[in-house]
Amino acid sequence: MNFVVQRQKQDDTATTGELLINGVHYCFTLEPAKPIPAGTYDLIIDWSVRFGRLMPHVLNVPGYTGIRIHWGNWAINTEGCTLVGETQGDDFIGQSVAEFDQLFRMIQEAVAEGPTTITYLNPFRNTTSGVNLT
Repeated sequence: MNFVVQRQKQDDTATTGELLINGVHYCFTLEPAKPIPAGTYDLIIDWSVRFGRLMPHVLNVPGYTGIRIHWGNWAINTEGCTLVGETQGDDFIGQSVAEFDQLFRMIQEAVAEGPTTITYLNPFRNTTSGVNLT
């Protein structure tokens, strides 16, 4: 499976986008205003002390550790990670827990088949400064 976070909008509060699986929209994403650098990273599932369960873990992000994909609704819930949800509003995603549960099963399947990666893309322009972040 091919996992891609296609970022769409960034402001002073959050970065919004969508998660594509094999090129097809799967769900919406929410990240902090200053997200991890665009690139392709290893994606594994391992134990999260914070969540007390197995969770998706994005590895080898320059300057970052502990980047997870998890549930949450607002930018404050990201703590540097990628949130997923079924619905999207201004700096908000909804129905996050149910969407995460479905996505987690898909990531488990992909990881069971072999090495898995996730790619983060920046096609947007920063809406507050006009700086191209691609």
